[in-house]
Amino acid sequence: MDAFITALTAVVGPRYILSGDAPRDSYDHGWLPQYHGRSHAVVRPGSTDEVAGVLALANDHTVPIIPMGGNTGLTGATFPDPQTPAVILSLDRMDKILEIKPEAQVMRVQAGAILDTVRAAADEHNLTFPLVFGARGSCRIGGNLATNAGGSNVLRYGNARDLCLGLTVVLADGRVMDLNSELRKDNTGYDLKHLFIGSEGTLGVITEAILRLAPKPRDFATAMIAMDDIDAALSLLNRLNRASGGAVEAFELMPQNYCALLPRALPALRPVFTPVPAFTILVELAMTRENDDLLSLLEEELAQAIEQEQVSDAVIAQNESQRAEMWQRRESTFEVADLRGATLDTDIALPLDKVAEFLQRAEHDTRHISPQVEPIYVAHLGDGNVHYSLWNPPEMSKDREALVEAIEDLVADLGGSFSAEHGIGLMKRSTMARRKDPIALEVMHGLKRQLDPKGIMNPGKLLPDAP
Repeated sequence: MDAFITALTAVVGPRYILSGDAPRDSYDHGWLPQYHGRSHAVVRPGSTDEVAGVLALANDHTVPIIPMGGNTGLTGATFPDPQTPAVILSLDRMDKILEIKPEAQVMRVQAGAILDTVRAAADEHNLTFPLVFGARGSCRIGGNLATNAGGSNVLRYGNARDLCLGLTVVLADGRVMDLNSELRKDNTGYDLKHLFIGSEGTLGVITEAILRLAPKPRDFATAMIAMDDIDAALSLLNRLNRASGGAVEAFELMPQNYCALLPRALPALRPVFTPVPAFTILVELAMTRENDDLLSLLEEELAQAIEQEQVSDAVIAQNESQRAEMWQRRESTFEVADLRGATLDTDIALPLDKVAEFLQRAEHDTRHISPQVEPIYVAHLGDGNVHYSLWNPPEMSKDREALVEAIEDLVADLGGSFSAEHGIGLMKRSTMARRKDPIALEVMHGLKRQLDPKGIMNPGKLLPDAP
């Protein structure tokens, strides 16, 4: 390993290698406490050519490499296990916006570009890069693509996969594959970029991306809505989309216990509804046309829904400050969950018409295992993604595995997925082994062997051990 570290200096220079006693906690420690490890070193290349040089050396020396973007993941995908010395390859120096073509509505960026920086650059041209979620100020595009990140606007714009036209990827042996096309249509065989989007750094390193932009909305209308029934909420979503011509960008679900706890987590926030309803929906509509009275449209539709008893109550943001406060409520999940310490976290996807059934059955099934368990969740209701977590008393920690199994069984029974937008990492490797189609796993292992025959790319992540 020491010979490898010495050889790296010829590629990136000694200034961009952290090894030995050099401080690197910000790379070794993830957001969650269970993913605090120790890397053998951190290397910070500044270009695709330098990434290629690093991987060629790693392949020759059979040194494990952990690609890292903003280190904001929640599944341990960048965890450096001290029992298996590995080198973290950080893309934090490769953070440039390389080109914007406003008329073509595309942007070429380095993989280390921070999501908020990308969004701000698009904004300067009256365009938007619509990927958005809580970590946008520190996560990086390469990590967003490597995990196929989602967020609150998937309903209208799709996941990260849907917002990417092309990639530059460095393979495990250091070869550079140029997939950086701006084409919307390119029917020339396998669309190889999709192998790397969602691969969590196990097949290669994304170094550049061409991103699809969209017209910047000129007007927003945002509201908090009190509801008693999730199926009614889905009817309301369809109603608002019909009335606005598909302008609903976000449709977020917050249950009663979450909203009731918000003032404890954030004392400055006042209750929106008294008493707290069974469900609170945050809805946001956006229009790109000028002179659209979106606020009046939302007011009219919600007034009719209240009159028809589809909705119990509603509050519409009248200015940007009120809109920001509404979003703060939805984006305070960690603060609310942290009120009682560690939780059992899941990130699942369900067919839209099965969300209500899942929530009802999940509470019954989990309390049958652990009577004191309490669900705490939020959901991107418009796309079926539920961040379903459980508080369980410490003395009941023995039930953890059974609780996970119960949730997984229910998700499978309802035709859902055990991972929606956070990825697999370390957290869900065992679930992959239990739940993923065996033929699909066989094909994935075949791809891994073909593209990374020495197994140096993020070993121990995403894929379960081969049979």
